[in-house]
Formats: sequence, C-alpha cells, structure tokens
Amino acid sequence: MKRLTWILLLGICGIAHADGAQKVLECMRGNLPPTLRLQDFELTTTEPDADVHVLRGRLYGLSEKEADTNHVRVMLHVKEPASLAGSAFLLREATGARDQGMYVYLPSVRRVRRVTGEFADGALLGSAFNYQDFKQLQNAFEGLASTQEAAEVLEKRPVHVLSFKPLPGSPSAYSRIRSWVDQQTCVPLKVEFYQQKTLRKQLIVPVAALQHSNQYWYATEATIRDLKEGRSSQLKVLKVESGGKVSKNYFDPGLFYLGG
Repeated sequence: MKRLTWILLLGICGIAHADGAQKVLECMRGNLPPTLRLQDFELTTTEPDADVHVLRGRLYGLSEKEADTNHVRVMLHVKEPASLAGSAFLLREATGARDQGMYVYLPSVRRVRRVTGEFADGALLGSAFNYQDFKQLQNAFEGLASTQEAAEVLEKRPVHVLSFKPLPGSPSAYSRIRSWVDQQTCVPLKVEFYQQKTLRKQLIVPVAALQHSNQYWYATEATIRDLKEGRSSQLKVLKVESGGKVSKNYFDPGLFYLGG
C-alpha cells in the first residue's frame, strides 16, 4: 500500500545518507502522490503570554519528476485573519539552483521576497515554525547527512530513528535533527531540533491523528513547540484531496500568491 506523509513531511533531495537511513527515506519519499491538495487548514499559535492567534487557509502540493528525481513544490495561502489575508509562502525543489528556493508574499509590501540568509530564521507568518523549519519538514534536508539509530517504540508503535547533521560548509540553524518515523506508515511521529546540545524545538504528530485517504496515509494534526521562546503552534488539517489537477501557477515564484 502506498502511503501519504502529510504535506509538512514530504519528499527528499540532495542528502548524503547511510544505507539504513536511505531505505527509510525512500519509504518516506514514496508517500507522496503526484498531486495533493489540503483545504481548510488551521494553524493556532499560542504565545508565551498565553495570547492565541489563528491562521486559516489552504495548502497545495505537487511532485514533479526531473532528471530521475521527484521534486516537491508546496504553496501555503492564507485566508484568515483579515490582516494577513492574501499572504502566501512557496517552497520549490528543483534540479537547477535558479529554479529552487523559498518565497514569501505579504500584501502589506505588495511584492514577492526570496527567503534567504537571516530572514530564513524568522517566524513563518508569526508561528513557531521558521522558514527553515518548514523547508526541512518537507524533508528537503539539503546539506545534511543522515544516519539510522537503534529502533524504538513510540506510543506503542515501532519507529525508525534517523539523525541528521550539517555537512561541512553547509549553513544550518541546527547542529542536529532527529526524527522518529512510524514503521507501519512511514510518517514521522516526532522530530527534534538541536542547537549544539540544547533541544530547541520539538514537533509531535499523535498516532491518533493518522488517517488514510484512498491509498495514502496522512496526519490530521501536528504541534511544534519552541522551547526557548515558549511559543507553540498546532496545525490541523480539516480536509484532504489527493490526486486531480493542481495549477502549476500555484508553484510559480511570480504567480503563486495569486492562487489559492
């Protein structure tokens, strides 16, 4: 049975892997159908002072094959609140450097900005995710080497444990990333982000949130916590549509913010 790793945990590219880790990553790669459309997502962020704000909108995904490699494109389009309506974020994987990258559009500045450098460490639309987190949570771990650790059990489920570290000369906000991948569905149930020896962020996907649509598994809920800042964000996916046609304009750096 093919499986779907929910939109925040998609395909892999450009990584150095140990053999055991490679098999797990290939299983995760196989989770993505050619097109994926997630509607009516809710992203609820709780601040350290207990203030809560909610984003609502749509997520679109597309997997395209280039040079025998599947490349993932993901677009997030915000509908609510009114102050952020029309904001959009695009992640593109591609063979050529000019065609890949991250882009953000904010109606207040009325232009598309490429996400690079220190800006990539900033909060994604005020959430506990930063732009680099979002990129890595698509399994776009460029510049990271992976190894497989001893298997564990999480919520009574056998899981593979993978460890990622930056390759020499590759900039990264984290010195190490660990991922616990459900052996049955190949969906990561937990991801930890370290800065030196300090655990900075933790992502949790409850086993109870795993569901399937047609032949694909996905998670309806995930929570990320920034342990340093005291901020947390919970993503809920209320509707999933896989397959069908998704406009490529949604993944064009010059047009993506017009769709959704």
